[in-house]
Amino acid sequence: MAGSNNPELSSPDIRVFLLAENRLLRETLSHLLQKRADIVVAGVSRITETAAKEVAASQCAILLTDCATSDGDPKLVCEIFQQIPGIKVILFGMDEDSATFVKFAYLGVGGYLLKNASAAEIIAAVRGVAKGDAACPPKLCMNLIQHLALQSQAHPRTVKREDGAKRLLTHRQLQLLGLVAKGATNKEIAAALNLSEFTVKNHIRRIMKQVDADTRHEAVDMIRASGFLPGI
Repeated sequence: MAGSNNPELSSPDIRVFLLAENRLLRETLSHLLQKRADIVVAGVSRITETAAKEVAASQCAILLTDCATSDGDPKLVCEIFQQIPGIKVILFGMDEDSATFVKFAYLGVGGYLLKNASAAEIIAAVRGVAKGDAACPPKLCMNLIQHLALQSQAHPRTVKREDGAKRLLTHRQLQLLGLVAKGATNKEIAAALNLSEFTVKNHIRRIMKQVDADTRHEAVDMIRASGFLPGI
């Protein structure tokens, strides 16, 4: 119907992959999503070691998941972004914790829903994120703005190379440094990011050179101090 304000009649199909550990929750949310004419459930799964591959194979546009609710570990989210460039991620069942929110905001998560989010709020988040909007509690958004303002005042947001040019750290470099900060070995980093150990070593050397650090751990400390690795 031309000019309709009903999102279920006017929006193109939104392909969503649902990733959750609890079976009852998966089934309930899947049924909820399938009832919407503008949403297609591209896949449903529990959280496993092959979850990222399942999500990639589904060709979904949005991942709706509670994979970070247990300990706020961003490893799976990083893996998802690495394997599926352009995917949009919505986390649900989250705590109202500023540090955790900032960590996932830096990764590029588009939706952050709290444990008390209603079914209507989850549906609205899926539709909003699909259109390019962010979905997060206003208080946490303000905390992020304040965090960025403080970091901007306290530290420059760029690192200086020997030739004097300045550039931001890449997303891959931040992923790698996050794993170094967790104590991962080159072999473990290579496996997590689907790289060779040789490539990992080259990345680390390049980062150390960019920030003028003598060791990988000194590089982590310097980048963390600049605000690039919040909460890690």
